[in-house]
Formats: sequence, C-alpha cells, structure tokens
Amino acid sequence: MFEFNPTRPKWEQIAEVVRERIASGEYPERALISEVKLEQEFGVARDTVRKATAALREEGLIVTTRGMGSFVADK
Repeated sequence: MFEFNPTRPKWEQIAEVVRERIASGEYPERALISEVKLEQEFGVARDTVRKATAALREEGLIVTTRGMGSFVADK
C-alpha cells in the first residue's frame, strides 16, 4: 500500500504519482486512467481520486469524456 505523507492532502499525492507516470510513459497518450483502479491502489474514497483527476485535467494532462472516462491527453 502507498505510504502517504501526512502533511499533504492525499489527492495531491495521487495526482503527483499519476503525473510522474504520464511523464515517464508508463501511462502513454490516450491511456485510460481508471478511477476505480486508483481507488483500490491507494485505498482512498472515490472523491479523493476525483480531486486528483480534476487537478490533472486543469493542467491539461488528462481529458475526460462523459460516460467513457479519463484519458491521458495527446501531447
């Protein structure tokens, strides 16, 4: 299980991990970012994951299509 830093919000730390995975190519362009899988991986509530994905969407790193999910944005 992921070790969270208690001095920072969990959603920020999850966003940071996903950001690093996108930068490294672990999550390639157009890859699905599954909220359910992130929930399970980090052991957090869906709202926490949604805050992380909202931040990544604002940065332009992911795009969300209603009814389909969130995907890594094209560069």
